[in-house]
Amino acid sequence: MRFSRRVEQLVHSPIGAAHALVGLRTNERPLLDLSQAAPSFPPADPVIERIAEVAHEADAGRYPPQPGLPQLREAFANDLNGGYAANIKPDDVLITAGCNQAFCCVASALTSPGDEAILVAPFYFNHDMWLKIEGVEVQYLEPGPDLQPDPKQAQALITDKTRLITLVSPGNPTGVTIPKETIHEFAELAHSNNIALIVDETYRSFRDEQSPAHELFSDPSWRDNIISLHSFSKDFAIPGYRCGAAVGGNATITEALKVLDCLAISAPRIGQEAAIAGLLHAQQWRLEQASRIKDLELRFLKSMEGRPGGFKVISSGAYFGWVQHPRPDLTTQEVVRKLVLEHDVLTIPGTAFTNTDQAMIRMSFANLEPTQVDELPSRLNEFG
Repeated sequence: MRFSRRVEQLVHSPIGAAHALVGLRTNERPLLDLSQAAPSFPPADPVIERIAEVAHEADAGRYPPQPGLPQLREAFANDLNGGYAANIKPDDVLITAGCNQAFCCVASALTSPGDEAILVAPFYFNHDMWLKIEGVEVQYLEPGPDLQPDPKQAQALITDKTRLITLVSPGNPTGVTIPKETIHEFAELAHSNNIALIVDETYRSFRDEQSPAHELFSDPSWRDNIISLHSFSKDFAIPGYRCGAAVGGNATITEALKVLDCLAISAPRIGQEAAIAGLLHAQQWRLEQASRIKDLELRFLKSMEGRPGGFKVISSGAYFGWVQHPRPDLTTQEVVRKLVLEHDVLTIPGTAFTNTDQAMIRMSFANLEPTQVDELPSRLNEFG
């Protein structure tokens, strides 16, 4: 049989490829896993308790309403309204099986094969992969030295085929938070060109500032061009229960629902119930986890101050350190392979997020315990 050329030409999952290397290890020393950007800690007690309760309920295995459980849509709209001083309605919220699926649904609803989309580099690899599966031509907006995107440069990339621009803030893999003023400029750009601005806010709880990430929802016409994506996986440590959300206007929700019907019909009920429990009963826990991960970031930066083994932190934030490796004589894939097989450090190559090899790797420090962060420099020094 024959497979789609679009799919065959895609990279394999960078996470899967990294974990495949673990099976080749011969060292007995414990692995420092800085690969996957998923919570490695358990959810809050009220979330665990609700998951257990739901498993015994008669409707636990039934389809929930396709746009999401009404209680979750209302609770999340209220959560966003409190965080953004907005007036988001439950009907503006579409619940999906994770934030990745939220992007897939809205991107497919917005594009046709041959259309164009703009991603800010370094980009989140699943965004890039999905657009290519759909036959969309991706234009990459290269950032400045501070890794911030420039709306004026984005305008130069827009053609009559452009359908969307995607911002990820804080960024994956860089951890960089885009200032609200810049986000607002991109919103104006999207409005003036009649295209969508997708803002992936998966890591919004892990920003340095507690003030709103933007004021897009204050514009009465935001539903015409703005789509905001969210992840309950990161906020409440439930990645395996697959629950995320897209926030947009009626047209966005209506068209994305058609795609969702084909991909999953609806997000799993048990994940939605877990998210409700988190929103209603684990907000303080959510803040404590964000603070704990911020402490890990500061510890990570301290441990990397001396550039152990020649590794240099270029940026950090949320879950991530974006790190330059010291070996121009090796490909980044080779560096990542040596790190895991010889020095027991698992990372993701920067080539998963860029079109060229820029000698970068992503380190997800949020996965580590404090003592493991302290151990990292000695292992990197072995490499050097």
